[in-house]
Amino acid sequence: MRKVLEKAKKAKNKKAALGSDVELEQFTIENTDEHETLNSIDEVSNDVKNTLLKVGVNTEETDRVGSFLQIDQSQIVSNTMSDSLEMMGMNVALDKYSWLKDYMWKAVKPDTDKYTAGIAITEEEEGSKGGYFIRSKPNTKETFPLQACMFIGDEKVMQTAHNIIIAEENSEINIITGCATGDDVMSALHVGVSEFFVKPGAKITFTMIHNWAEQVEVRPRTGIIMEDNSTYINNYILTSPVKTIQSYPTAYCTGNNCRTLFQSIISGQKDSIMDIGSRVYLEGTGSKSEIVSRAVAKDNSKIYARGHLAGAVPDVKGHLECHGLILSDDALMYAVPILEGASSNLEMSHEAAVGKIDEEEVQYLTSRGLTEEEAASMIVRGFLSMDITGLPPELAAETKRMIDFSVQGM
Repeated sequence: MRKVLEKAKKAKNKKAALGSDVELEQFTIENTDEHETLNSIDEVSNDVKNTLLKVGVNTEETDRVGSFLQIDQSQIVSNTMSDSLEMMGMNVALDKYSWLKDYMWKAVKPDTDKYTAGIAITEEEEGSKGGYFIRSKPNTKETFPLQACMFIGDEKVMQTAHNIIIAEENSEINIITGCATGDDVMSALHVGVSEFFVKPGAKITFTMIHNWAEQVEVRPRTGIIMEDNSTYINNYILTSPVKTIQSYPTAYCTGNNCRTLFQSIISGQKDSIMDIGSRVYLEGTGSKSEIVSRAVAKDNSKIYARGHLAGAVPDVKGHLECHGLILSDDALMYAVPILEGASSNLEMSHEAAVGKIDEEEVQYLTSRGLTEEEAASMIVRGFLSMDITGLPPELAAETKRMIDFSVQGM
């Protein structure tokens, strides 16, 4: 791992290619034993419990096969209720499995920017600080999801996490992850590295809901490596204000006949600056990808909605779709679709549209007794309520419920 440390040290001051810069020195990393370990999420305080419910965390842990909760840097809860799955903190996993280091920094490079470099340096010099390890065993399938939550409870905290998720051959796993902050947190930073490994014939469905405080900075770094006949579905929901967020998960379809689907629902409010996108490299014959996003910008928010599909071999297909609504003259939205083809026999397409609410729709609803504000709110909620595909019926209904809950009041 010496090469990892060397690369990270060279990049410790490297600004990210996208998004505004964050001064890391203004935040602190707490000790990993700062908070008490609990047996279940249901034991957290009522204030924390209410916040977790907003990001899809079932605090009673019904219809869940496992739970993980990290508060600041402390791993509070880690349990599983299925023999086909493993979930534990990265500290525990690294002690248990010597081979786990072989997966680290393969899907995300340690020298990507100063955020990844900081996590890599801390890991090498002080040991793992945060994050989880999830693994589905070969030839297994769980309909109900695991749930994992990153919660920031203290002021000026820099929460870090390095997550490794492995779906072994012909297995299927569903994960719901929620990220949130306490009501009294005014300023904090979350930096997370997540590396997914989808083995032949395996499938991962990853649904993430963010509910950060208005002055929180967020820098996730995610990579997905996919092998033959594998599937990765990513659902992302952010409908609450945040100071800045920059996220660009990247899937590498190295195997043949891979399938990826990225779906995102984004609402920019107040002074939020959101730079969010998805990238897929189609490197295996017969692979397919779709990137779909819905974004609404209001108040003084700025949204950069990005998508990048790169076809490197014949017989791959990709489609990129980005639709946005602007609800304020002071809001800005940038739709940035990129298609890249390096073969003569592939299919790549995109559609992007940014506009305002249709006045005729508002007039129709007001003629039915709604106020203009109620009509506009209904139109926005309908615009953001995207159908979630590719999930088991039980999980699809749960995900739809979380989306509807997230866009209430808009």
